[in-house]
Amino acid sequence: MNPKPKLRSPLDRARQVILFEVGGLILITPPFAWASGVPAGDSIGLLALIALIAALWNAAYTTSFDWLEGRWSGRTADQRTTPWRVIHAAGFEAGLLLISLPIVMAWTSMSWLDALAADAALAVAYVAYAYVFNLGYDRVFPIASQC
Repeated sequence: MNPKPKLRSPLDRARQVILFEVGGLILITPPFAWASGVPAGDSIGLLALIALIAALWNAAYTTSFDWLEGRWSGRTADQRTTPWRVIHAAGFEAGLLLISLPIVMAWTSMSWLDALAADAALAVAYVAYAYVFNLGYDRVFPIASQC
């Protein structure tokens, strides 16, 4: 185990989270509004709130995941293997699903099952987006260049 893995700086982590959330809102709000039948204005408000929650969750989850993975594997997050990228993205979305389901239900007045389906669809979309975004981010902003 590596006792002190290199992590992204707080400024770099903030940039990563902001770019991720803004990109997600731009890409995912229109199809969510169309598929759910929730008006576009309500959809952007709901997804913006979830994005804010996700940003906080992302900072905590990803920093913890990077630290644990770094201790276990000795590599930095930008060197993450494909299986670990999938685990990272799926774990993030599973945690966010647990946090956001009650919010989706309250905001949209959807039944529990409809809200679960809508939230699960969002999670699937964001898992794919998270994988692609983080792979690209790690290539454009490698950790070694920050040290």
